[in-house]
Amino acid sequence: MSSGADSAGPSSEGPAGTSREPSSGEAKTPEPSGVDLARVALRAAKEQARARGAAAQQKKQARRGGGLRSGARADGRDPLPLGAAINRLITERGWEAPAAVGGVMGRWPQIVGDDLANHCVPLRYDEDPAERVLTVQCDSTAWATQLRLLAPQLVARLNADLGHGTVRMIKVLGPGGPQRKFGPLRAPGSKGPGDTYG
Repeated sequence: MSSGADSAGPSSEGPAGTSREPSSGEAKTPEPSGVDLARVALRAAKEQARARGAAAQQKKQARRGGGLRSGARADGRDPLPLGAAINRLITERGWEAPAAVGGVMGRWPQIVGDDLANHCVPLRYDEDPAERVLTVQCDSTAWATQLRLLAPQLVARLNADLGHGTVRMIKVLGPGGPQRKFGPLRAPGSKGPGDTYG
């Protein structure tokens, strides 16, 4: 059912009726036939109908006064498992570094070893980008000195575990002194036993 022009073979005419000879390296591409043109037209019509349908659906939802409604398919409002919800919250709020450091505080004995963990406890983490200091308190000055000597290796180990630059410095505190209790005789405005000269 093809016409005689189709069965004559490819013509040697180029665009606008100019004749050209096909080179040996140039692949001959057949012009689309009627069936191919119909497929292209059908595909374009389906795309246009899909776009019109989506626009009509959006208008209908806007008239009803709501956007997405709960349905059979998953959407952003479906319930999440607790772990996934917490991970999403941490990511949305930008709490990755503080949460990671909190995990380090929970795994402190595995990171520094049992001996050091028995005598040194992490207190807080300053997440200010200029600071990023982990503060650790030791129960004796000997362990505080030991931790100060190990601080560069410990910072490197923490940054390897948490990501580069998460901890820049470890601030080591020695044992705290006894609580200062004020006696019954106290001068108004004094700052305690260290305030001898006013």
